[in-house]
Amino acid sequence: MTVPTLTLRPGYTISRVLRGGWQLAGGHGTVDPKAAIEDMIAFAEAGITTFDCADIYTGVEEMIGAFRSEYGNRFGAEALARIKVHTKLVPDLTRLADCDRAYVRGIVETSLKRLRMERLDLVQFHWWDYSVGRYLDAVGWLDELRREGKIAHIGGTNFDTIRTEEIIAAGVPLLSMQVQYSLIDRRAEGLLARSAAQNGFWLLCYGTVAGGFLGDRWLGQPEPMGLLENRSLTKYKLIIDDFGGWDLFQSLLRALRAIADRHGSDIATVASAAMLTRPAVAGVIIGARNRDHLPRNLAIGTLALTPEDHAAINAVLAEGRIPAGDTYTLERDRHGRHGQIIKYNLNAEA
Repeated sequence: MTVPTLTLRPGYTISRVLRGGWQLAGGHGTVDPKAAIEDMIAFAEAGITTFDCADIYTGVEEMIGAFRSEYGNRFGAEALARIKVHTKLVPDLTRLADCDRAYVRGIVETSLKRLRMERLDLVQFHWWDYSVGRYLDAVGWLDELRREGKIAHIGGTNFDTIRTEEIIAAGVPLLSMQVQYSLIDRRAEGLLARSAAQNGFWLLCYGTVAGGFLGDRWLGQPEPMGLLENRSLTKYKLIIDDFGGWDLFQSLLRALRAIADRHGSDIATVASAAMLTRPAVAGVIIGARNRDHLPRNLAIGTLALTPEDHAAINAVLAEGRIPAGDTYTLERDRHGRHGQIIKYNLNAEA
């Protein structure tokens, strides 16, 4: 089973299934660093050679840095060169107004140290509040660091189409935009995907299984009510509500289960594989605490959906709604249903 790869720019190739690091971050339970490193090695050896993390994922950059050292020691420099690490730069909400060149440089230097790298492969920039209009300055300082050789490529995270195009117009050679994108959250499918095609950047998708909701566990289950077990489920349950509610969501799960039966697969794999067929999508980021589901993660890249499969999915999606606004518009309202559950100052907490 060969995980497909994609060359995003000359000389820069990633695996189309990326290992996400959020579930290894502090606050998600105890993680054994040695076991986590062995799990990363298993992923890399299986063909998932691109890893996603962030400055705000407590402890994750350090673990990936230790993994890179161990992987290079075991398999050599040529094998290590195939490993790509995508991190993020997320200035805290409370620091936006006084975010300056030194602050941006400090976060980059910290990531370099944690990851044990001389140059970061991809830094994905996020900005919480457009009303604090310094994001073009901040991404410009990032681009200075790229020209210095401390960063190979610059991407974004959760920018809407207008601001994405502002960044490109400012002369920043944007490689990618990481966005929440799934069968039940297709906000990126319109304006942003068209802009990606026109401006030569790629979409990297997180949330393709909606925090686990797009999985066999929830097929035929009653609608969960009240307090859910974590913020991730709370966030994606709101998206299900916006999509059209629990009954329609169950219709989608049944359609995905029928497709999975035809392919000897499972709902989560089908849901993620479907996103790899969407225009401008370079890869899907899968959250994994360990290698327990590695065979299914690998299958995402090799599952070939048929026209019949796509028709069955699209028939359900046609009954649903796309959540309002451009990418991340709902989440930017800090007093709204979606924004109230987000933590905005994770660098300070870390």
